[in-house]
Amino acid sequence: MSELRLMELEGCGVEISGFDLTRHNAPDLESVKQAFADYGLVFFRDQKLSEQQHIQFAENFGKININRFFAAHPDYPQIALVSKDPDQTTNIGGGWHTDHSYDLEPALGSILVAREVPEQGGATCFANLYRAYESLSAGLKATLAGLSAVHSARHIFGSQGAHEQQDITDRVGNSAAADVLTDVIHPMVITHPLSGRKALYVNPAFTLHIAGWRVEESRALLDYLYTVVQQDENTTEFNWRPGSVAFWDNRATWHLAKNDYHGHKRLMHRITVEGCALTA
Repeated sequence: MSELRLMELEGCGVEISGFDLTRHNAPDLESVKQAFADYGLVFFRDQKLSEQQHIQFAENFGKININRFFAAHPDYPQIALVSKDPDQTTNIGGGWHTDHSYDLEPALGSILVAREVPEQGGATCFANLYRAYESLSAGLKATLAGLSAVHSARHIFGSQGAHEQQDITDRVGNSAAADVLTDVIHPMVITHPLSGRKALYVNPAFTLHIAGWRVEESRALLDYLYTVVQQDENTTEFNWRPGSVAFWDNRATWHLAKNDYHGHKRLMHRITVEGCALTA
């Protein structure tokens, strides 16, 4: 039996050692699931995952989401390619966000495997939405308890969206699918479906405004909440090596991919696991 060791990281997440994603027993897998629920973000190092094993590990957590917008692995449609070539300047995921908040049932989480990384740069930053919420005053928590927010993907992935204006359309596309998406509304504070803890649920990329408020009325409150989430005490930075794996909960974290490795290639394989409807 392997010996799992958990090292809690400052700000956000936990690094797990003593766990082989390709070969593990049921009790250890349950321990990983519990750590995922508790921390919202787990990291592994020095893994040797094939594409099939990546898929098999993800299926322990739920149904795999076939990404509508990212380029897919040519042999494994369950795997989305998150890539940047040496001659490209725009990376994928370069602003703070949480995946799939624009869906009626947002994704549970994503499992990202490093396949090719630059010698320097290309880290991913993560933010803790549990801790951000817990740091708020009692008065603000009471105000947020009655509020919901509108989320959309059209302004990012649609035909008039941000990605259409960048050198990224070979890696992110399908604007027609984004154009027909209906905006969705989620509580601004959710009760996490795994942990039962309260977490903020807004993000700079996909949250448009507070439901029932104008955009300009929403901006001050949303910007304040975004500033709180990004405080040093709520964030961590993960430096990738070949064989590194990150598994984050989209209901409890944000993430941002740093774009500081121009002239070098970075290739990651991402699988996203389906989630459920969210409640206050």
